[in-house]
Amino acid sequence: MSAPTAADAAGGQQMSFWDHLGELRSRLIKSILAVALGGAVVFAAYNQVLDWLVRPYCQALEGASPGQQCSLIITDVLEGFRTRVRVAIYGGIALAMPVILWQLWRFVTPALYPRERRYAVPFVVSGVILFALGAGLAYWSLARAIDFLITVSGEDVETLLRPGPYLSFVVFMMLAFGVAFEFPIVLMFLQLAGIIEPDQLSAVRRYAIIGIVVLVAVITPSGDPITLGALAIPLYVFYELSIVAGRLLTRSRRPQGPRRSWTRPWKRPTE
Repeated sequence: MSAPTAADAAGGQQMSFWDHLGELRSRLIKSILAVALGGAVVFAAYNQVLDWLVRPYCQALEGASPGQQCSLIITDVLEGFRTRVRVAIYGGIALAMPVILWQLWRFVTPALYPRERRYAVPFVVSGVILFALGAGLAYWSLARAIDFLITVSGEDVETLLRPGPYLSFVVFMMLAFGVAFEFPIVLMFLQLAGIIEPDQLSAVRRYAIIGIVVLVAVITPSGDPITLGALAIPLYVFYELSIVAGRLLTRSRRPQGPRRSWTRPWKRPTE
């Protein structure tokens, strides 16, 4: 019988492959329940949420076509309900983000050294703040992006938007920006876990710039230059900051016990 490991001394238990899958399922179920609860809140407050989401369209319409009525039209009797459900799901994901990030951290914690596990609270807090900043930046740029798209469509085109496509566009933009702003968190975790090194990120900087621009062009549905720049520039800044922070956090790292291997049994984290 092998000697107890540091993880065992800390209260962890040996996990088989199936235990690992069970752990993953448990984390996913908790995250889904949090999304469902958040979605119920958004569904109940839909009128207030709708008024807030339509505001960028009204601002853009006022600038592009002064005097035109700001309203959304429904051409399908079921469209209103489908839109409300879709917005509730997206809103539920946004409200559940703290729980999702916490479950993610608890799932990957055994891959880190004991000293690195202290970053649990900073990880969740910074993740929530970055998500909120990304969603806020998307909301701020929406009026300008919509104004650009309306202007490009031509002077003889009257803008009449349906709630389904419009709200899906707005919510997806905010969700895409929020998730994209988690980019530095992912890079920091990969460096803390020893999967990549700061010098490796620095060496591929030029390719990272191209990759960021391509990624932003794919995940943003509008494709306008305003949205592209509003997301690509912060992501590149985050890329550089993650390199600096990674060097500071890994400079004094010393082996402090076995790190979780992706090819051998894991240790179950204690709650």
